[in-house]
Amino acid sequence: MSRRLITPSERSKLDPFVVVTGDASPRDQRDLMERPFFSLGKAKRTTPILYEAGGARVEVYAVPEHGMATIWDADVLIWAASQIVEAENLGFKTSRFLRFTPYQLLMAIGRQTGARDYKLLKGALARLQSTVIRTTIRQNEHWRRHQFSWINEWEECTTREGRVEGMEFVLPDWFYRGVIDRSLVLTIDPAYFRLTGGIERWLYRVARKHAGRQKQGWLFDIPHLHAKSGSLAKVADFAFDIRRIVLRQPLPGYRLRIERDGRRELLRILPARLSTGPVDGAVETLGTSGVTAIGTSGVALSGFRECRGQLTLWPETAIPGLNLESNQESNSSLLLGDVENISTRRQRKPDAVPESNASDTSFRKSGFTADNTSEASRLSFGPKPGGTK
Repeated sequence: MSRRLITPSERSKLDPFVVVTGDASPRDQRDLMERPFFSLGKAKRTTPILYEAGGARVEVYAVPEHGMATIWDADVLIWAASQIVEAENLGFKTSRFLRFTPYQLLMAIGRQTGARDYKLLKGALARLQSTVIRTTIRQNEHWRRHQFSWINEWEECTTREGRVEGMEFVLPDWFYRGVIDRSLVLTIDPAYFRLTGGIERWLYRVARKHAGRQKQGWLFDIPHLHAKSGSLAKVADFAFDIRRIVLRQPLPGYRLRIERDGRRELLRILPARLSTGPVDGAVETLGTSGVTAIGTSGVALSGFRECRGQLTLWPETAIPGLNLESNQESNSSLLLGDVENISTRRQRKPDAVPESNASDTSFRKSGFTADNTSEASRLSFGPKPGGTK
């Protein structure tokens, strides 16, 4: 009889990055903003996403038990990226192995913190772990395809009464490398988490990535947008959803406008305000509102305090002190081959797009989907810290 080989957990090989605060500006990873990696509907999707443009290929596969990870589930990845970038900016050491409390995560992405929300979070983690991605993005000439899941493994820490006190998960190397490279990360408006529709959430990420803060914005052909979305809806139904979004103008920081070029229908995305950008001009002086001097209320002048190790929920893995020499951040633009602003090249013929009979438009206002979370429903749930069961 052969002996079964037990593979050790990946967590045993990584130093944990313990998240002790949820206060971090939300940031998104550029590759995830530009290409179709997630289902835009809350109904269980098992139909794969197959997308190729500009030499880059994306394939996303789901298992029938959980379905494909949704764009609401992607909030977990946005939160993780935000925490990693914030810690790196402050000089803390990070890793792919995150420890945190679910209360921190849910509060940061604008969700409720009741027992049902903890249950939905576990369903999201199950979908993120079971969804398989194959892509050629960011691969060199010798390695053509990378395969991974959004979360390699995850676990929760509970009390004897079933109360959830902490969680931990391991991110894939492909995603982590795309986050610590600051040129591949963009800040997003916190109001993004309040968008309720799958298409409008996806459209905001496209707007932030392509239109950015350009005065002329960005112009898209509707069939091209449909292909970039990975939507299962027909092109005509997708176009109808886009027109309804244009009427409502829900995207924070952007205005949408339908344009025509003969029989072609186009969507122009224009920046409305700089709600997520850095300060462009330097502050020259400290204003005093007419006061001739600034008092110190009898407090002696103090210097900067020594940066000590950060308090954590796991005392044996305290985060080391600050390294103030490595806190630079860059949001420099990358020119990617599968993106084209057709406002400057309108004579090109739009790509042909296959149609499907299913629709992924969602009108439910809750966060993570509760559909088909069979594994998550068998887990025990506890209240938020200080709350009730």
